[in-house]
Amino acid sequence: MSVVVDNEAARRFELEEDGHTAFASYRRSDNIVTIPHVESPVELRGKGAASRLMEGIAVLARANGFKIVPTCPYAVAWFRRHPEAGDILT
Repeated sequence: MSVVVDNEAARRFELEEDGHTAFASYRRSDNIVTIPHVESPVELRGKGAASRLMEGIAVLARANGFKIVPTCPYAVAWFRRHPEAGDILT
């Protein structure tokens, strides 16, 4: 299983698969993380990489005690499709 990492220097969560990186940029204010952009390289599109990225972000949020504000349309749609992740929304 691929692991999502928090690249704090770049202010983005990253998921590397098959030599390509899907990412979600973020802004952090205390324990609130706003996600304005999620991007998956062309090579990973249609393969579920962005969804796995969001699942990994949910795991990190729970483990590290932060809440998410999704503003990217993909992130908003992902949370709508995954109501079980509603506990990490603000």
